[in-house]
Amino acid sequence: MPTRRSVLLSAGSVLAAPTLAQAQDNRVLRFVPQSDVGVLDPVWTGAYVTRNHAALIFDTLYGLDSQFRVQPQMAEGHTVENDGKLWTIRLRDGLLWHDGEKVLASDAVASIRRWAVRDAFGDALIAATDELSAPDDRTIRFRLKRPFPLLTYALAKPGSPQAFIMPERIARTDPYRQITELVGSGPFRFNTAERVVGARLVYDRNDRYRPREDGTPDFLAGPKRAQIERVEWQVIPDASTAAAALQRGEVDWWEAPGFDLLPLLGRNRNISVAVQDPTGSMLTLRFNQLQPPFNNPAIRRAILPALNQADYVMAAAGENSDYWRTGVGVFPPGTPLANQAGLDALAGPRDLDKARRALEVAGYRGERVALLVPTDLPVLKAAGEIGADLFRRIGFNLDLQAQDWGTTQQRLAKRDPVDQGGWSAFHVTWAGADQLNPGVHQFLRGNGAASRVGWPDSPRIEALRDQWLSATDDEARQRLAADLQRQGLEDLPYVPLGQVIPRTAYRRNISGILSGGYPVFWNLRKG
Repeated sequence: MPTRRSVLLSAGSVLAAPTLAQAQDNRVLRFVPQSDVGVLDPVWTGAYVTRNHAALIFDTLYGLDSQFRVQPQMAEGHTVENDGKLWTIRLRDGLLWHDGEKVLASDAVASIRRWAVRDAFGDALIAATDELSAPDDRTIRFRLKRPFPLLTYALAKPGSPQAFIMPERIARTDPYRQITELVGSGPFRFNTAERVVGARLVYDRNDRYRPREDGTPDFLAGPKRAQIERVEWQVIPDASTAAAALQRGEVDWWEAPGFDLLPLLGRNRNISVAVQDPTGSMLTLRFNQLQPPFNNPAIRRAILPALNQADYVMAAAGENSDYWRTGVGVFPPGTPLANQAGLDALAGPRDLDKARRALEVAGYRGERVALLVPTDLPVLKAAGEIGADLFRRIGFNLDLQAQDWGTTQQRLAKRDPVDQGGWSAFHVTWAGADQLNPGVHQFLRGNGAASRVGWPDSPRIEALRDQWLSATDDEARQRLAADLQRQGLEDLPYVPLGQVIPRTAYRRNISGILSGGYPVFWNLRKG
């Protein structure tokens, strides 16, 4: 097994002197992703790095722009008939797969079906669908049981997993098995021959790609014009190594520098530091609601009077208030559904004694609380330490269990009591794009055993979500979003802990980088 030192030396060797001349080539862009792409299938995993990788290779029927508006992408357009129960989507003409075969409506139908099995929004769409078919090579038809006004939004959403369109032969793969072939119709082709696990991924410009002829490039919407011939992802686990490579010009773009390195990078006149995703990263505290003590909602609520979002965000991002926001509810600040309903529970005066009394009144009996704290992810480690201190001060019998993130993920699947290897609580971050609305917000669910780890049960939250999905106007959606936030802060499927706003950093000779969400590689130029 390679050591951490050997991995770093391997990453460094990619950046050695022979490649420096290539770095001056304006046809090649070298990018440092947040991590290696351990899983290549964007349906099988919800990992953001896999979603980002897939967006180079695959395209979508619709795309969301930076103002959260849905625009056609592979679709030419659509019609809605029969009181909202018949949707007909028409593909653009001339779309080709990387292997030269035509993109067909049957490919899209198979892709939607596979994606919907693993996506909460997609699952709701299929549940409302009587028939999803391809009556001809360019037509996709949804016959619905009931109106689903957000159909195109579901197909456009940037949150993971995205509704990427694949050839039918690939999309027919069991959604619980990983695909082994990466053939898309997107602006780049995946170069499998040059992949080095743990060190490099390569994408070549797709000469067969046909961008939309109209519109303005804006995040996932508008023409996707690939101006770069080759994109190389250089995996550099060590932050100091990545920072040095960016400063020397050996790489062009670093996706996610740590907050502690931003002042250093910002002082370099050859580097730009910018916000890539204005929806930021949402910090959360999640409970195991199958087991004591957090199966008791009153015990969950007892934490709120003493919890201070500022403690969490400053631990994660430092004291510079440009890097974080507090007073945050269940939707990201600055997005259409953000509201103030029920936020007094999080933003009012903090009172530790009140929390202690509430815990006693709720009937806490000293049950052991196993708090899982990853040691290899700085933001989650910092959040875990803040949470551990909070739990102890309130009066919980805390068992802080420090481990790496891989072990934490395995533990989270266990539904057993704490004394049988189970868990009580953990902290995790979500991209703001995955909490934009009730359709994509997987922690704002109350569907019990079918829910994400933590398994909260709240029929009221589920009923409000169903109403939101069926709402036909923005006013109704705003009202229901406020109701959901109130109910969420009452039932507490999780606790919102604030928002941090990471930066990205790139050389100033790179222009045209599109903001709005995750890194995309069309439209930009080098030189």
